[in-house]
Amino acid sequence: MSDAEDLGRTVESIYAPVRGGLDAVDANLRRLASESGLLGDASLLDHALVSGGKKVRPAVTLLAGASRPGREDVLVTMATAVELLHIASLIHDDSVDQAETRRGRRTVSRQWGENVALLLGDYIFATSAVFVCDTGDIGVVRRFSETITELARGELAEQFSIHDWGQTVEAYNQRIYDKTASLFTTAAEAGARLSGAPDDEVEAFKSYGYNLGMAFQIMDDVLDFRGTEAELGKPVGADLLQGILTLPALLFAAAHPDDPVVRRLREGSTARKDLQAFVELVGASSVIAETETVMDGYRQAAREALAGLPDTEPHRSLDALTDYIGRRRS
Repeated sequence: MSDAEDLGRTVESIYAPVRGGLDAVDANLRRLASESGLLGDASLLDHALVSGGKKVRPAVTLLAGASRPGREDVLVTMATAVELLHIASLIHDDSVDQAETRRGRRTVSRQWGENVALLLGDYIFATSAVFVCDTGDIGVVRRFSETITELARGELAEQFSIHDWGQTVEAYNQRIYDKTASLFTTAAEAGARLSGAPDDEVEAFKSYGYNLGMAFQIMDDVLDFRGTEAELGKPVGADLLQGILTLPALLFAAAHPDDPVVRRLREGSTARKDLQAFVELVGASSVIAETETVMDGYRQAAREALAGLPDTEPHRSLDALTDYIGRRRS
């Protein structure tokens, strides 16, 4: 069995307790794509909404609420809102980053243009808000609104830090919380709250989501240097080539201030040859292992957040998800 097949079976095993809920989320996305009434290219929403993906965030929502039966419908509604918010943020990110591909396919901005991409992202953002309102929980609605603010703040922070070699690891941590971990936090917290979990359990799930999200993004940053284009669905080193500095880049630059490539970049070079050379240096260095150690710290914290919860199949799946995060290749 190949590594990809093994990972695929691992994901299916993790998702098994909520497979019906995830199928319902997929059905909601397909219905939105087919019944939107949008004018123009009929394939636009289908391209955006029915595009596969691992569905990690909605799975977290469903798993966090699955141990208390009787709230399946509202959990599916929330999981759909979470996935829609994620999709909308990706469409905007791809447009801002001028990305050519996503998951091996042309991005919306490349297929239909940046104007359509930005407007479609807005449309899907708004649709996600409709779904979260349908949960009827004002606390969840407020937290979801805060998450949209955090996502936008993270994107702005990323843009203002392009090619900024003076930025700190602390600033990086805040940025990846805003851009990635905030939605994981909300996914887990909302699932627990909507299932009727007591406050201490809601806080445990909130901590789990935060730490899982931080680990997920750091693993993305590792894969940007260590993966292959076939696995990632985009070029290796794509973030750095766009001037986005992630943890491996920051660690390598701090450890090798006298490297000629590092010096040129710190002095303001944005030449593709220097950036490509830096990608190769980082990928072959020990900072990848150092970055994975940081990621493992967040994964362990996620496990510890679950430690006091009842031993149920959904909770075991969430624990297994922390292992998968560190093994994934895309």
